[in-house]
Amino acid sequence: MEDQMNSSISYEILQCEIASNTTPTLKNPFCRSRFDSWSCWPDTPAGHTAFHSCPEFIVGFDPNRFAHHKCEEDGTWFIHPESNRTWANYTQCVDKDDLTFRQNITLMYTIGYFISLLALSVSLFIFTYFKSLRCARITIHMNLFVAFAINNFLWIIWYNFILNSIEILSNNQWWCIIVHILLYLFLLSTYSWMLCEGLYLHTVLISTFVSETRLVRYMLLLGWGIPTTTLIIYSLARGFYGTTVADTQQCWMDDCSFTRILRIPVVITIILNAIFLFNILRVLLVKLKNGTGNGSGLNASRTSLQALRATVLLVPLLGLNYLLIPFRPETNHPWEHVYEIVSALTSSLQGLCVSVLFCFCNGEVITQVKRRWAAVAFVKENSFTATTSTGHVNQFIRPNHKATGEKV
Repeated sequence: MEDQMNSSISYEILQCEIASNTTPTLKNPFCRSRFDSWSCWPDTPAGHTAFHSCPEFIVGFDPNRFAHHKCEEDGTWFIHPESNRTWANYTQCVDKDDLTFRQNITLMYTIGYFISLLALSVSLFIFTYFKSLRCARITIHMNLFVAFAINNFLWIIWYNFILNSIEILSNNQWWCIIVHILLYLFLLSTYSWMLCEGLYLHTVLISTFVSETRLVRYMLLLGWGIPTTTLIIYSLARGFYGTTVADTQQCWMDDCSFTRILRIPVVITIILNAIFLFNILRVLLVKLKNGTGNGSGLNASRTSLQALRATVLLVPLLGLNYLLIPFRPETNHPWEHVYEIVSALTSSLQGLCVSVLFCFCNGEVITQVKRRWAAVAFVKENSFTATTSTGHVNQFIRPNHKATGEKV
């Protein structure tokens, strides 16, 4: 899609350059050829309307339809009364069925990210409230949850306030570019902290003696340092060396050659976590087998179930579920809609999945919540009992001895 966009735009720019360097054949007044960032509009007689096929590289546009650009009677291109800018009409390019589908996909993303954000917020509150849960493993969990929570919040902002605003995208202001940078900073942070989770589990399982305090410090440096360094390199490269429209316009929304910088740490993270997962499972199988009666195989099925459970718990934590959908189909491909739905569900609900598996289903968390609930229930019950007892005692106070409180 990126190569198609760049080649199409380069062709349109070339057409306009050729037209501008050619002696006009039309009589005045007429509108001179112009490039509007997508299409080259040719010289057009005054009072006429130029037509151009809709750009194929714009998602949701039907290339078989036509956009139009009106040349006014005075030989100037039509100016939109609201924006007070020269404006070509691409509204007929929109495939309404495809637009409805993509709006539904955006809604799925928004709802999924909101649910995940809510679950992550509750998880962070639990980890913060119960001081007894504090340990190296929970600290790493909390950093992973923070990365997910901020990333989910920024995605909600991006989908609902930036992506749907043509004005913001066309103005390409600095603040929306910063939102784009922060969005990918915390997106990469989720991967880096998944790597930290895998590395921590692997280190603790393999190494008998390890300083968890020092290990957490290394994890903090790794978890936040890798995405920060990557985004600095990416931002400087795209900001100073970007030349095409895809590189510099529309709040950096479009993929370009510089986005490969962001993919490198993601690929490395997934590969390393795959290695960690297989080795962790190998060690777990050995330890579980040794603990079931000298490896007699008596509890082989139980061992397999325990290993399977460990796998199911580790996969969402280490981020290997992203390997299920590594390639995006081309636009209008038969599998495109299936990919978009699966991608929306797996991406937006991963925060919920992590919260459920590593907080709400955590045995330590459940124990602490039960203890707290029992303590609150005990206090309420005793308070009710004391109030009831006081009421019964007051019934035996003599009415004529209210001042002294003398009892029968």
